Amino acid sequence: MQALSEEERYYKPDNFPKGLTRKVVESISHIKNEPGWLTEFRLKAFEIYQQKPMPTWGFFPQFHVDIDSYVHYVGANRTKKKSWEEVDPEVLRSFEKLGIPEHERKYLAGIEAMNDSETVYANVKKELEELGIIFCDIDTAIREYSELVRKYLGTVVTIGDNKFSALNSCVFSGGSFAYCPKGVKTPMPLQAYFKVTAESSGQYERTLLIADEGSEIEYSEGCSSVQDKGTNFHTAVVELIAHKNAKINYTTIQNWKKNMYNWTVKRGLCEEGAHITWTDCNIGANTIKYPGIILKGDNSTGTVLSLAFAGHGQVQDTGARIIHIGKNTRSNVLAKGISLDGGINSYRGLIKFESSATGALSHVKCDGLIMDDHSVSTAYPYNDISGENGSLNYEATVSKIDEEQLFYLQCRGIAEDDAKVLIVNGFCESIVKELNVEYSVEMSRLIRMILEDGKVIAETPIANTVGPNCS
Repeated sequence: MQALSEEERYYKPDNFPKGLTRKVVESISHIKNEPGWLTEFRLKAFEIYQQKPMPTWGFFPQFHVDIDSYVHYVGANRTKKKSWEEVDPEVLRSFEKLGIPEHERKYLAGIEAMNDSETVYANVKKELEELGIIFCDIDTAIREYSELVRKYLGTVVTIGDNKFSALNSCVFSGGSFAYCPKGVKTPMPLQAYFKVTAESSGQYERTLLIADEGSEIEYSEGCSSVQDKGTNFHTAVVELIAHKNAKINYTTIQNWKKNMYNWTVKRGLCEEGAHITWTDCNIGANTIKYPGIILKGDNSTGTVLSLAFAGHGQVQDTGARIIHIGKNTRSNVLAKGISLDGGINSYRGLIKFESSATGALSHVKCDGLIMDDHSVSTAYPYNDISGENGSLNYEATVSKIDEEQLFYLQCRGIAEDDAKVLIVNGFCESIVKELNVEYSVEMSRLIRMILEDGKVIAETPIANTVGPNCS
């Protein structure tokens, strides 16, 4: 029997068909020239993906998403650039609209930009290298730091955790990798930008951040899409590992188009005395996402700050999952959801105390703000308390925009539209204030744009409204 040629065995980089098959998975690994252990990792994930059914709980049954209708690898053979001037002019113009050059000038940070399935711009500043900090795209890390990636990949979010962790594990392309050595703190936020441009495509970045003992990582990412035709699909997996007394602060602002399905798995592991904060802002898309923290070590702590906007035809099903294992662990969840123009916003959270988690303490607060008579805000908390001597506090509020507040502000000479923006900004303030200055300003502009899009206020020209994550 004659062996297949390479062209017959693998898809060409620029000719991937729709659908997910073993050949698609093998072709991605072949194009990236990956080590054998990673090819096996992908193929094992593909087998698990085939075996696991689509979820039937929550909002999943309403979406009717056919994953085989998407192209799962787009934009192959893009050469990574070391300077901004080397980037293809079309990509450059696109990312300039997202504000990346401005961010680079202000933060002098190492920046990674991903367009569809490939990282197109990566730059690690000398200051990071001198501190021993590794920050690069995941494909580079697999080649240059293979043993480090192999040690941690799939340890916090396992291949078989759910259907979407398996999906990402078999076709992931692009994403961030960072390692911070013992006792070192990142001197500026590490930043990444993920952008979807291709029609009917999936984006599957994989992010892995490791903070060694006593170190601290601050990481920020922005996501956007520009395609109005058809739908797009996004399933990322993010794994955070915070070793003893380490800290990781992870911020996401996702500003997708409304035709995006965003089903992402994010989870962190805290060893003794470690801390992880997720700050998660969701705009656009139909989102199902619950950043999680496993408080494994004694005296470890975790915080989830979640902000979601649901507009016309949108479902934002977001929240948090925190598992207390170690002694004297602490967690805090603050979730804010705004529903307008018929949108559905829901908080779905899990707080679990294992029997070993003596002295555990958790506080959960979720607030919903409804902007009209036909939008929805709900909460689905699930609390599992197995241990003793622990304390859990949960509170939730749902309210409609206050007509008396509007009247009061208008009596003080503030126009009705501006008054609505002030009220929504005030509602979001406890989360927005945790963002760095640039992202905080960006969120304030985005809030006005969201209210305009939902016809809550009239469209008004605003200077410099196109920031790092606007499309």
